[in-house]
Amino acid sequence: AKKARELLDDALALEDAGCFAIVIECVPPQVGKAITEALEIPTIGIGAGPGTTGQVLVYHDMLGMTTHPHYKAFTPKFCKKFADLGESIREGLESFKHEVESGGFPSLEQHSPYKMTKSEEDLFMKMLATDADERRLIHDSKAKKLKETDE
Repeated sequence: AKKARELLDDALALEDAGCFAIVIECVPPQVGKAITEALEIPTIGIGAGPGTTGQVLVYHDMLGMTTHPHYKAFTPKFCKKFADLGESIREGLESFKHEVESGGFPSLEQHSPYKMTKSEEDLFMKMLATDADERRLIHDSKAKKLKETDE
């Protein structure tokens, strides 16, 4: 719970420092959600549950692509192209986009492996409650400033 709270405080500091977005990686879903709710800037989750603003995956992993290490930097001119994965990649990316937008991905059950014990979650929520009003005021103030800047 202490580390989770430190992550939230770090995210707030990053927002104050001028970050336009934050990537949240490999944390329990309730931590990703709490950080997202505390910030005015968007969060992008990778292994952080469905409560972030958006989702990202490494496309090589997501599409099941494997590449021999020899070809990572370049493809030699003597190589023959035996397959065109363009359409399969496009379909995979479209499916990913659809599931993120519809809320189907990530699911808490299958795609949120990072867990907190109930006691740690209760302690984290208690920590969040101690300054919830202050964080809400700060959040609202930042939102107002950003809106005024946009106009």
